[in-house]
Amino acid sequence: MRSKSMKESFSVLAQMVLPMQANPAGNVHGGEIMKMMDSAAGVAAQKHAHTNCVTARVEELNFKKPVLVGELVTCKSQVIYAGHSSMEVFVTVESEDLITGKRQIALTAFFTMVSLDKNGKPSPIPPLTYDEDNAYEGKLYKEGEKRYKSHNERKS
Repeated sequence: MRSKSMKESFSVLAQMVLPMQANPAGNVHGGEIMKMMDSAAGVAAQKHAHTNCVTARVEELNFKKPVLVGELVTCKSQVIYAGHSSMEVFVTVESEDLITGKRQIALTAFFTMVSLDKNGKPSPIPPLTYDEDNAYEGKLYKEGEKRYKSHNERKS
């Protein structure tokens, strides 16, 4: 199985948020954004594995700023670590006021996605490589590997 780079899984999902997605104060419900993040994570995982992928876990979901009605929400995702049948996907959410052009990171999270075969059983995925000249990619990979190993130790 050919190894794949982090860049190959990079995905972007963007949507303007509407009043029906918010509370009376105009803040978008966290669940609405989490759903977008899950979709973005799923796309990145499927680009890496080329199989159906499902969410197994979400870690370190950090709400950094509220998202407001009328803002453009952009979810950026990519696989940052790959095990045997599961992978970690880092998702960043940026909100943008389309009038002022001001952009801010609103949320971040790590999603563990599992590759499934046609029978719904975990299936092997390609190994992941990262650009060793890119310190950021190296850091993401090593942190993902640490979380992966830590979780597997807790399961045993």
